[in-house]
Amino acid sequence: MRDDILNILKNTDKALDIYELQNLLGIHSVDDTKLLSEELINLEKEVLIYHSNKDKYMLLENSHLRKGTMRANKKGFGFVEVDNMDDDIYISADDMNGAIHDDIVLVEITSKMNLDKLEGRVLKIIKRKTERFIGLISFDKSGLGHIDLDDNKIKLDISIPKEDSLNAVDGHKVVVELGKKIGNNKYNGKVVDIIGHVNDPGVDILSIIYKYNINIDFPDDVKEEVSKMPMEVYDVELKDRRDLRDEMIFTIDGDDTKDIDDAISIKKLPNGHYELGVHIADVSYYVREGSPLDNEALERGTSVYLVDRVIPMLPHELSNGICSLNPNVDRLAISCVMEFDSNGKQHNYEIFQSVIRSRIQMTYKKVNSILEKNEVPDGYQEYEDALRTMYELAKILRKAKEKRGYIDFEVDEAKILVDKDCVPTEVVLRDRGAGEKLIEDFMIAANECVASHIYFMNLPFIYRVHEYPKEEKIRSFLGFVSGLGYKITGNIKDFKPTTMQNILEQLKDKPEYKILCTLLLRSMQKAVYREENLGHYGLASSCYTHFTSPIRRYPDTTVHRLLRTYLFDGKIDMSTVRKWEEKLVYIAEHSSERERASVDCEREVEDMKMAEYMEKHIGEEFEGMISSITSFGMFVELDNLIEGLVPLRDMKDFFHFDEEHLCLTGEKSHIKYSIGERVIVKVVRASKEDKIIDFEVIRKVD
Repeated sequence: MRDDILNILKNTDKALDIYELQNLLGIHSVDDTKLLSEELINLEKEVLIYHSNKDKYMLLENSHLRKGTMRANKKGFGFVEVDNMDDDIYISADDMNGAIHDDIVLVEITSKMNLDKLEGRVLKIIKRKTERFIGLISFDKSGLGHIDLDDNKIKLDISIPKEDSLNAVDGHKVVVELGKKIGNNKYNGKVVDIIGHVNDPGVDILSIIYKYNINIDFPDDVKEEVSKMPMEVYDVELKDRRDLRDEMIFTIDGDDTKDIDDAISIKKLPNGHYELGVHIADVSYYVREGSPLDNEALERGTSVYLVDRVIPMLPHELSNGICSLNPNVDRLAISCVMEFDSNGKQHNYEIFQSVIRSRIQMTYKKVNSILEKNEVPDGYQEYEDALRTMYELAKILRKAKEKRGYIDFEVDEAKILVDKDCVPTEVVLRDRGAGEKLIEDFMIAANECVASHIYFMNLPFIYRVHEYPKEEKIRSFLGFVSGLGYKITGNIKDFKPTTMQNILEQLKDKPEYKILCTLLLRSMQKAVYREENLGHYGLASSCYTHFTSPIRRYPDTTVHRLLRTYLFDGKIDMSTVRKWEEKLVYIAEHSSERERASVDCEREVEDMKMAEYMEKHIGEEFEGMISSITSFGMFVELDNLIEGLVPLRDMKDFFHFDEEHLCLTGEKSHIKYSIGERVIVKVVRASKEDKIIDFEVIRKVD
């Protein structure tokens, strides 16, 4: 009945009362009428329909109400983001109705729907996403605690009675739960955890970790389970596994990597083809479905990589030990061995359980010295030929990917170096050399191979999907590029990956290329996990998954579990299929959510550490590029990717903002600032606590 109600309301242009719904549904019995009333109440609770004061019902999207996510501003107002709506709804500070950043809210649109700027008011907080808050506690003379919240976008006045303070003292960073509401945005609260003193090393990062509900410690039942696990491979475990221990297999990772998921091997076949082996740690063998360890890994979803630490998805005994493909020890793996010709076409493949013994733990730096500088480091001599053969194949695979439309945005990443107290000492660019690209190409090949195999078996699976970009966003980007005076030629009527590739190619020699790449990337949809195959736009791949990092990503662990279920154990009966059809919906959604939390946490820590680094450079001058222009100022990105704001209020002239062309023009001086221009700036403000950096423009770079 639920779907029937929604279909009727979807196909009508007016609100219907319960009697009209009864007639359209053909309901006559008392029991069915009662069921209809219950369904209407449930749909109203789920905010899928709107129940008017005149006792009529309509779909929420057909009413003047919307459900969305609050994006609050530190000044007190906010904007509500609504799915499938291009424009956000502005909410003044007086109309927030107690809503805070990230709340799911029901909003009434109070302005005319056809206006460019929609305005509204919050009617109801549907779900408060943030249940716990992080802040600095201080006590007044009466002993009552007060919380200065870390997030200045959350406007709550929280008081902590002494008996609910967990014996915290002035200067402690604490985790607080809201209690009874005692006024407008005023609450009593309770301290549920003490993070540490604000001046203790590492507490700054811990505060952000707590904000995103990232678990640091493992529960006792997980520790107990791990304590009983074998920490070496025994002969009894090798049954039904192909023994690859005599093969030349090795790993390539960063200098400080300890959780090694993937190893590789290469052979040149008599027919001139390449046989590539991608051997991935068999995590699902150790992490049994439904165990405390598995439940905790699912809850975490991913490992989190911060400037001075890794918060692992799995305990160190597994992530750095028995699951990690460390050199010169036996390790259980799932191998994907593929045969490619000289054009990058795949001819054959096998996916099987294996036991391997990595010969050497190579580093990107040393591999790059061979592939880029023709210098062979000590200990690498016997692997030189294999590396060069791998490099040949990697270039072939990359060329084949580019031919089909693979988009390489070439976006740089910053690396923040810190001392023993986690104080930033330097900010540099991460290397992305031949070795890094080689591993990327090989992992993409294995991910595609595994995804396609299960897809064509027509069995439940988890995919990494990246949907087509929205047309209006790409049109907006092209309009901006046109405003810069650049004409894009060729067929741009469709937005296939090859079209985006063509656009980037035409912009490659422009001085603003790096910024334009970033802007185009922001126009894209986010890649997520789904239980249905929607393809991967950025990779121009029709079928893609994540198989190669099961130590640090739960979807990969799930892929391994499905391979074991379907291929190695041969369980493809209807009960197994139904079980995974239901289970994968939650796993995909939850994994995407935890990935977003991890990315946001990593980004916030980087912003804080960059601001802390620049606190030591106030008054100094740097060269950078204008990366963005807004109505309140312009952002300048330095060559090491530190970004700061030049506030409009601090500029010496009155500057007019041209939204269409994204530029600022001085009223008296007629100086014009545009995206991509290089400028010299001086650091005038930097705040680790607020995670902000402010610049002043000194001059343009000729």
